[in-house]
Amino acid sequence: MSVVTTQMHGNIAVVTIDNPPVNAASQAVRQGLMEALHATEASQPAAVVLTCAGRTFVAGADIREFDKPFLEPGLPELLNAIEGATRPWVAAIHGTALGGGCELALACSHRIGAATAKIGLPEVNLGLIPGAGGTVRMPRLIAPIEAARLAVTGKPISASEAHKLGLFDAVAEGELLDAAIQLAKDAAAKPLPAPLLTRDAPEVDRATWDAAMAKLTAKARGQTSPHEAAAAVRDALDHDGVTALGLERERFMRLKASPQSAALRYIFFAERMVGKTPHTKGVAPRPLAEIGVVGGGTMGAGIAAAALLAGLPVTMVERDTDAANAGAARVEGILGGSLKRGLISETKHAALLAKFTTATDYAALAKADLVIEAVFEDMDVKKQVFAALDAACKPEAVLASNTSYLDVNEIAASVREPARVVGLHFFSPAHIMKLLEIVVPETVADDVLATALALAKTLRKLPVLAGVCDGFIANRIMTSYRREADYLLEDGALPYEIDAAMRAYGMPMGIFEMQDLAGLDIGWAARKRRAATRPAHQRYVEIADRICEQGHFGRKTGQGWYLYGEDGKPTRNPEVEALVLEEADRKGIRRQSFEASDIMARILACMQSEGQAILDEGIAASPQDIDVTMVNAFGFPRWKGGPMFQRTTG
Repeated sequence: MSVVTTQMHGNIAVVTIDNPPVNAASQAVRQGLMEALHATEASQPAAVVLTCAGRTFVAGADIREFDKPFLEPGLPELLNAIEGATRPWVAAIHGTALGGGCELALACSHRIGAATAKIGLPEVNLGLIPGAGGTVRMPRLIAPIEAARLAVTGKPISASEAHKLGLFDAVAEGELLDAAIQLAKDAAAKPLPAPLLTRDAPEVDRATWDAAMAKLTAKARGQTSPHEAAAAVRDALDHDGVTALGLERERFMRLKASPQSAALRYIFFAERMVGKTPHTKGVAPRPLAEIGVVGGGTMGAGIAAAALLAGLPVTMVERDTDAANAGAARVEGILGGSLKRGLISETKHAALLAKFTTATDYAALAKADLVIEAVFEDMDVKKQVFAALDAACKPEAVLASNTSYLDVNEIAASVREPARVVGLHFFSPAHIMKLLEIVVPETVADDVLATALALAKTLRKLPVLAGVCDGFIANRIMTSYRREADYLLEDGALPYEIDAAMRAYGMPMGIFEMQDLAGLDIGWAARKRRAATRPAHQRYVEIADRICEQGHFGRKTGQGWYLYGEDGKPTRNPEVEALVLEEADRKGIRRQSFEASDIMARILACMQSEGQAILDEGIAASPQDIDVTMVNAFGFPRWKGGPMFQRTTG
């Protein structure tokens, strides 16, 4: 069966792409479109409507072809041919028109979108720029700085915004195909618009342009593709369309061969393969109609808000009325923030609040299908909570712990039916962070595991399955490289130097900045808990403990590894630096200076060594699980793929 078909609707030809699941612009699609173009040019309908079957318009190129020789017809050649058609071509867009799909729409003479459609140029997320005219045609259709915003940020825009910018000629009020056919008829009665490639690019003041690009690329850190995208759009303004198209293609091909693009494509596919296990193949999850959350602190409130925003009713249980009210206020604050940022409407905000209740009695969770415990990180406290849940919840309810480190096997053994217990390790802020570590205890039932994965999908989280050990995948590796950073302190580096090296590598913040942000008391409690089991031969650095003993816990106390003034900005802490020197001297360590590359080499080697141990022990099933975790939990730069990917590529 052909992936591209043509049917006549009166004197309008409707060309339909049907290449599930996302109608990617594969070679078969490109060939089919070229044949449809030739056929319609020969038969001369009044106009052509280009549409897609299924849930979306063309959502991008077929990335699987990127590492193979390009097969004709190439996308640039196809789009040039469509743009040169003698009859109007109307792109009827539903779902998403992304990357090559957006470029395909730009090659058409007209565009109309469903009200829910989105369109964009996300190639930068794969370390690329548009390679078939996206940076050339877009600034000839809409304001150049807006065109650059789409190419540099990679963020899609809504149909209403696309219409406002002039990217869409119309937004369909009823059936998209009917509206597209009517637009095609109207277009056929008017002169054909000049192809975008032949139009003069508008002029933009250079100072205005440079200021806008500096703002757009400010968050790129070490990633090159956003800067390249900005430069490509500038090329389109400085050259005629044909010349700019050639420059864009040269830039695209160079980036496609770059290490950053290879890493970004790797992590793209890795994020789509994690969360799969043979244990849940063909296994139906348990119902997920009502959710319970125990604990209304920062994490519990974030989890509750995430569930509410996903459309799930939530009951939060706290120890007393004051705590319940405080927890409710935190949840309401998060939802209010979503309302203020325009992420939800007033009506949706009111509906979400109506689905949220608080209680001080576990009996309120009697109807919950899944309950997530998010209380203090203490085994005895958690066992008390699970004993109460065991008594109050229905037998088929899934019981989950949000523990960051503790033994989920031991927690599961504390209830009458251990098979219904699973670990769900969220990352703070839970309503924003995409990663969800699903910790798999030895006794968990397959349908409970399937339910945990179904919850992750409902919450739009990235699920990574982890075995039971201290810290699982994310915190075990973080603990390991935090320890290495402590060794670096004694060996010769200072906190700000280590943090600066990590930021220069592409991390959003350094390990000491991160500890100050989270609160030094959290790590201190974990170290005290593990003290009895710490290997006698293991080197131990007491500097963080000594800071905590002075009552300095980071940002919340105004002092930790750094000092924090009224503006909240960190500055070097002379007391800590003196303490570092004192500890090294006390241990007889001869300190040496380190270059940033030396610091990162040690930290990266530590990540990789611990990652390999996690693989060897079966805690993670694949290197991809580790890389996805590190990228999404701690901001390991996506354009480097992850520590395990770096081990194989250098």
